[in-house]
Amino acid sequence: MTLPPNVYDAEPIPEAARAEVERLLSSGDLFRYTAPENAPVALLEREFADLLGAKYALAVSSCSAALFLSLKALGLPRGAKVLIPAFTFAAVPSSVIHADCEPVLVDCGDDYRIDMDDFAAKLPGANAVLISHMRGHTSDMDAIMALSAQAEVPVVEDAAHSLGTTWHGRNIGTLGRVGCFSFQSYKLVNSGEGGIMITDDAELIARAVIMSGAYEHNWKKHPVLQAAFAEVQNTLPLYNLRLSNLAAAIIRPQLGEVARRVRDGRRNHDRVAAALEASPWLEVPKKLAPEERAPDSIQFNVVGMDEAETRAFAAAAGAKGIKVQVFGLSEDNARAFWNWKFLGRDWVLPKTRAMLMKACDVRLPARLTVEECDLVSGLLVDAAAEVMEETRAYGT
Repeated sequence: MTLPPNVYDAEPIPEAARAEVERLLSSGDLFRYTAPENAPVALLEREFADLLGAKYALAVSSCSAALFLSLKALGLPRGAKVLIPAFTFAAVPSSVIHADCEPVLVDCGDDYRIDMDDFAAKLPGANAVLISHMRGHTSDMDAIMALSAQAEVPVVEDAAHSLGTTWHGRNIGTLGRVGCFSFQSYKLVNSGEGGIMITDDAELIARAVIMSGAYEHNWKKHPVLQAAFAEVQNTLPLYNLRLSNLAAAIIRPQLGEVARRVRDGRRNHDRVAAALEASPWLEVPKKLAPEERAPDSIQFNVVGMDEAETRAFAAAAGAKGIKVQVFGLSEDNARAFWNWKFLGRDWVLPKTRAMLMKACDVRLPARLTVEECDLVSGLLVDAAAEVMEETRAYGT
């Protein structure tokens, strides 16, 4: 029997990173502000901004830190209401709370995207919108940006899962006022931990730079309007959320791999999706027309299964070596909004709840071969058929 592929190991770090890592370890020069110029973090910021087509970038300790700093840099009042999708990771509402704001959850549909009727209903009274492109699924950004602009509400993009995704040909993360990305191990570019924010707003990035930990005159090492820094120095608290030179040295050589990883990840996703769609028990929601995705996982819904059958399907797939996470059925899952007890209230979001009870998640990294993808999809289809055929046979 052919064993299923290991979908959890990341791609090897490019050889080009090794010499720079060795240099840093030999010198002990890991702090981004030690060098007068061209520190690895500063070079990463320049290269990442150029890659995405943004004016400014700030590398920080995580995407959560980038989201938090984005909200703080917007100058939102304490208690400001921030709209977020109900389908996201717990770090997103957490970043809103850390920024002294109040998360307002917006219902999401079976296609994992924001329900635009609920969004429009909750937008009045909101101070900001934080769009989480959860698992790389882009909501209707045309409608979201138009409604937000009309309401004069700034938009922050959580693009942790969307590096390389485009909308009408524009890079996700450049549509809103700020875009935030992740370098955590399971993302397209991996440094174990880390994040980065991009923007064209000099004043906003200046405030974020100061708060990230550019104390005294370290801000002079950032290519932003110096007048913007002078206005905010010593007026903002320091949160010390900087990225280290060591992490930047690991990230930079991977930027040249992004296009290939996007291409291969899309190929893998679409191939597996087509195979799953052939099953009457599995459904992969279609992407929106303006969206070109950069997936490193696949999400699909079970069809015609009750909760017991859904659990049986996940167990059957697991027995074959394919781990299936059903978001709403995985105990203490950080992506199920009812587990976010720190919000201090219960949310009634029927569409999101119903979706999470049938939405399945499987890792599908770009490094998999076509043959490995076929094995994954075949095992998933077989697991669904075994469960449902047994159910039907028992029922007769």
